[in-house]
Amino acid sequence: MIAREWKCLCPTRHREGFLKHLEFTGVREARQTAGYLGHLVLERLDMACHAGRSGSVEIGLTTFWESWEAVHAFAGDDPERAVLYSGDERYEIVPDKHVRHYDVLEKGER
Repeated sequence: MIAREWKCLCPTRHREGFLKHLEFTGVREARQTAGYLGHLVLERLDMACHAGRSGSVEIGLTTFWESWEAVHAFAGDDPERAVLYSGDERYEIVPDKHVRHYDVLEKGER
């Protein structure tokens, strides 16, 4: 299994709207791609790491894929480049332009 991690900085005033936008863009497209195994949407509020960007939250989307072929089906020929969507600019996000991939060695269950 492969985990694909993307993050952005989002002004808190746009948080709710951006989370809905993320659901209707990146999450929806991932769900419709063969080999998609699930996702996590994460949020972190840590002003110390965002000097000069007070009033923002970091939002992360981690998607899980069964193979590199599935990652390529979602991300295209350059899977290290972030998949960004029309309308992102409305929420004044500062998106990572690149993503990180991880081989999932173990996934714990309760």
